[in-house]
Amino acid sequence: MDLTLLEETLATHDQPRFRARQVWAWAARGARGYEEMTDLPAALREQLARELPFSSLTLRHEARASDGTVKALFATADERALESVLMRYRDRRRSICLSSQSGCPLTCTFCATGQMRFARNLTASEIVDQALHFRRLDGDAAPLTNCVFMGMGEPMLNIENVLAACERLPDLGIGHRHTAISTVGWIPGIERLAEQEMPLRLALSLHAADEALRSELMPVNERYPLSDVIDACRAFYARKRRRVFIEYVMLKGVNDRYEQALALARLLAPARAQERSIFKVNLIPYNPTDSPYEGSTGASIAAFRDALLAHDVPATVRLTRGREIDAACGQLAASAV
Repeated sequence: MDLTLLEETLATHDQPRFRARQVWAWAARGARGYEEMTDLPAALREQLARELPFSSLTLRHEARASDGTVKALFATADERALESVLMRYRDRRRSICLSSQSGCPLTCTFCATGQMRFARNLTASEIVDQALHFRRLDGDAAPLTNCVFMGMGEPMLNIENVLAACERLPDLGIGHRHTAISTVGWIPGIERLAEQEMPLRLALSLHAADEALRSELMPVNERYPLSDVIDACRAFYARKRRRVFIEYVMLKGVNDRYEQALALARLLAPARAQERSIFKVNLIPYNPTDSPYEGSTGASIAAFRDALLAHDVPATVRLTRGREIDAACGQLAASAV
């Protein structure tokens, strides 16, 4: 829902300003259209239905996996494609993975989105409308609980719209402490995230502790070297006191050797002995795309995790969800399944 356009439309009809709050409250609770907003005059509901699209996005396709994951393919008003994902868990968590751009300009070699042509940044309304779609999907029976900006695009290149969207998420039931913003290491965005007041989480897509290998996997490393990015993450923690998540996709024979685990442990080690780590590593099984890589074996991933734990770096293996519908990490490419 384009809230700015909503306020302009209401003003055109000489409606009091509180009407916009009423409309938003209904949308945030999962209303499927203006006709459900029973505390608005019937004539106003009809006017809004005629003049203002209920969503800034059009659903083009929806795919459902056997594990309960749902992937939605949307189009913007100017026909830009994007995807987002709802992940359902047995403990009743409902986590959404939102996109911040249509496509991505940063071309990480293992990511399907990076192989797309970049279109543009998404507006705050287009980001929020992804969340609203999933809010309507399960309703009050299974409310949304978590949000990650790990869908299509680099959120830090669209940080102002991402932050504006985050301000709205608590109305949908997703607290700021349960919202994480991912980056490949765009330092100006990390610094901006540290400046704002919401207690949002930071996630860094790292994938290699060696500068040369990381540049090969992620060209952005040439612009913002890993050593500088880690310093920015430490500065974020110093200001926000929020542990930083490290995302590390496991690529067979590329970044999954024991000595590479040790290098990662050294990179993330506390500045002083006896301090707890400010980082937590999420090891991500590689999800197939059109890239030349293969995923590490389960044994290799477990050994990598154990090496990190032995050196006092918290580490877990991420549960893969939605792979059968190309909805898992790194697979979003704005295509119907």
